[in-house]
Amino acid sequence: MSRNPVLRAAVVGTGHRAQLFTGGLAERPGHLVAALCDPSPTRMAFHNRLLTEAGAPAATVWEPDRFTDLLAKEDIDEVVVTTVDAEHDRYIVPALKAGCRVVTEKPMTVDAERCARILDTVRETGNSLTVAFNYRFNPVHEKVRALLADGAIGEVISVHFEWLLDVRHGADYFRRWHREKHNSGGLMVHKSSHHFDLVNWWLADEPREAFGYGRLGFYGREAGERHGLRREYDRAHGADPAADDPFALDLAADDTLRALYLDAERDDGYLRDRNVFDGPVTIEDDMSVLVRYARGATMTYHLTAYSPWEGYRVMFNGSAGRLELEVEESRWQSPLTRVTSAAGALHGDTAAEHAGGARLTLRPLWQPPVDVPLAVAHEAHGGGDPRMLDALFGPADPGRPADTTTATHPTATERDGALALAVGLAANRSFETGRPVRTGELLPRIR
Repeated sequence: MSRNPVLRAAVVGTGHRAQLFTGGLAERPGHLVAALCDPSPTRMAFHNRLLTEAGAPAATVWEPDRFTDLLAKEDIDEVVVTTVDAEHDRYIVPALKAGCRVVTEKPMTVDAERCARILDTVRETGNSLTVAFNYRFNPVHEKVRALLADGAIGEVISVHFEWLLDVRHGADYFRRWHREKHNSGGLMVHKSSHHFDLVNWWLADEPREAFGYGRLGFYGREAGERHGLRREYDRAHGADPAADDPFALDLAADDTLRALYLDAERDDGYLRDRNVFDGPVTIEDDMSVLVRYARGATMTYHLTAYSPWEGYRVMFNGSAGRLELEVEESRWQSPLTRVTSAAGALHGDTAAEHAGGARLTLRPLWQPPVDVPLAVAHEAHGGGDPRMLDALFGPADPGRPADTTTATHPTATERDGALALAVGLAANRSFETGRPVRTGELLPRIR
């Protein structure tokens, strides 16, 4: 039981994604955002405005180098980590050692060494770590899991999974810190960890080996010049060549982007609007992976980060039939004269322009196919974000009827985070070596 009647929370990393947690905690009884931690006073001031606008008191602000002091002096019960991915362990480990409950954005971390450090700390302290895999809470994904668990197609023998990021969303990973693999682990770790966790969860199985090919074929200077897409500018703000570039991000045209990033440049020098066809870019934009699971199933997976449309297709082949899911998050993207918002079209917080539909089809052996009814939401990551917040922190309105599915939903543990990471790390190693890579060689502590 907490020593505080109200759980005192610290939000570490106050960029765009952190708004979900700052606002979510502020509207939930029994939780108080007591402290914010970030290199930028400007970003922390923005989040404090979110708190006061929600009727909550402003939080104290702390520099990252004083994080351990923050935990003690602010009497913190729970920590939410939403920093640059490579920095997650820097806060997870001391928070666990201090006895805090920790929730971290995905991916849990970006490499095997940091992962081992986190797993060792969880075991040593016996404290709680949850990875915020919000796609688990999408009702469509829950329906898929229920059908598979009920044996609708018998034993799952193989999976084919294709995920497409359109040229607006996909490009965004190549204009910010994610484009450098040492920060993000590449899209195999940062983005695909969502998808690898889903398959692990859907199959109730663990990945054992991965092999793949990845390349930078669309973004970056060389490809941009080869395809005639590159404009001559380093960053979009104030650059005339970016004025009519559909790949440019206009920080000044959006109040949230201006406050979180453009106004904060004086604090840490971080540029949020770099040219996607300039360097350095050390991550891939086109990746193909083959994964083998412990019980014998295989998965073919492909991630495209430069597609005309956004969405995904996943097909399960089983001993009693086939299950097929197709979701169109955006059917196409118009060539807008510069992207002007970090919400929705870039991050899935609101429904994308030209949103399509979803179809789930069960094809039993020797029987006609069945279209499974779906309730589809395109905002808030398919409806996963608010349901995840309910599962993590309780409902914002305790008086409303409980969502029994969410209440009993298994949130992702540090082990789940490591198993999702294992596929991405093995794929990255395979890209480098050209050979299959066993996950246990990279992350032996999972066992």
